[in-house]
Amino acid sequence: MYALLKQWDTYLEQFSAAEIWLPYRYEERDHNCYTYALTFINCVLSAQGKQQMSKSEFTDKFVVPRTRKASKYITVYKEICKNGFYVVDRLEQENDNSTGSHLL
Repeated sequence: MYALLKQWDTYLEQFSAAEIWLPYRYEERDHNCYTYALTFINCVLSAQGKQQMSKSEFTDKFVVPRTRKASKYITVYKEICKNGFYVVDRLEQENDNSTGSHLL
């Protein structure tokens, strides 16, 4: 695992040093943090001889699931702040668990 992390650190250092990622080149719509992350991941995939991901595939596979999870935590947090507790319908929770998903 350490070797893999070190390899990724090396890739990231080399990638970040490229002129294309200098701060003045930032453009809100088409050259931003999202495109940086996707381009970096695609460079690593390419170096490993794997197929690159489209924006849509990257979003569906990595961004949307984590956004949904964050949204659930935020909802619970807001309810706890508002009420001091959070109530879960046990039937709903049991149904969620039986399908393999979790409340949080």
